[in-house]
Amino acid sequence: MSAEAVSGVTTDAVSGRRLGAGVALGAVVLMMAGASAPSPFYPDLQVGLGLQPWVMTAIFAVYAVALLGTLLVFGSVSDHVGRRPVVTVGFVLLAASFLLFRGADAAAALFEARILQGVASGLLLSTLSAAVADFERPSRPGSAAVVNAVAPMAGLAVGAVVAGVAMEMAADARLLVFDALILLSLLLAAGVWLVPETAPRHEGLVASLRPRIAVPPAIRGLLARSAPAIFAGWATGGLFLSLGAAIVRSELGVTNHILQGLAIGALAGAGGLASYVFRHRSARTTTLYGTAALATGTVLSLAALLAGSVTAYLVAVVVAGTGFGTAFFGILRSIMPLLPAHERAEVFAVIFIVSYLAFGIPAVVAGLLTPQIGLTTTTYVYGAVVAVLSAMAGLLRWRSGD
Repeated sequence: MSAEAVSGVTTDAVSGRRLGAGVALGAVVLMMAGASAPSPFYPDLQVGLGLQPWVMTAIFAVYAVALLGTLLVFGSVSDHVGRRPVVTVGFVLLAASFLLFRGADAAAALFEARILQGVASGLLLSTLSAAVADFERPSRPGSAAVVNAVAPMAGLAVGAVVAGVAMEMAADARLLVFDALILLSLLLAAGVWLVPETAPRHEGLVASLRPRIAVPPAIRGLLARSAPAIFAGWATGGLFLSLGAAIVRSELGVTNHILQGLAIGALAGAGGLASYVFRHRSARTTTLYGTAALATGTVLSLAALLAGSVTAYLVAVVVAGTGFGTAFFGILRSIMPLLPAHERAEVFAVIFIVSYLAFGIPAVVAGLLTPQIGLTTTTYVYGAVVAVLSAMAGLLRWRSGD
């Protein structure tokens, strides 16, 4: 073979890898933006539809339940049929869920939209995380862990802030936001076929559909020690996405939708930025910082609520957000180098099962407690639990020495 031909093949491979990495990054950001975009609408929907607080948190939580069920059954399916078919199906379902959100005029429609979104996200989460790892450039080891930590946080921040801005600036904000999400989802469903397939078909598909949680022996101990940090971080995310706008509105008297969206987006945005800043630090240092910042930021946010200071609250949210992002990033940095390609989707499914249990269950409990003890007390109890879990997670990591 000529040198030109070899060079051409190499150039094509590099171009395909770069395109694939870009599409995977965009897909993760869009999926997570879609997860947070409904949150700023929740207070107005609750008032407009006359819904109880527990109904709103249940609407939020069914997303996590549907996502978890899908992960348990289909979490590793892309390891067997390929990444592209799963991504296409996932984004078509996601577009359908946004269509339901667009016209929802009753609690039942919101439940349907969130369930469908949960199914779509369950298909996409482990698949896209594995695809990001597949497209990692050999010359930049560890970059996939950075993307898998930063991109979800960036997406959550963008979705909440853009929705808040749209609500403040446009009379038809819901149509504007969800029409854009529908269009982008359909473009990605088709566009994924322009990138190389990184997971060739192989046997074992039917067996992989049996609900199970499988963790390779090499990472079981590490994942067990990491679980409290994952739980604390994602429980914080669940609180902000389900009740964050309501907390800012009722406890701090903020009626501006941009600030309500910013209070949600600041948590995830700070997490994404901090993960990028810590990309050259060791996994241990990153995780220890993350758990400490998450505990500290949570305590500061409760103090800010007690003082009634919007500025102090936003600063505390940023501190907690840096902890949310870096705790999760440090765990990914620890685990990913130990995973062979054929186990990536399955292990990411396990990680996200833990994450979304934390995302959904505490939010439902908070929704049930709010009518009984009030939003203020519920928020303080929730925050105290997160702070304790974060401190425990940091102590476990510090004592483990890994």
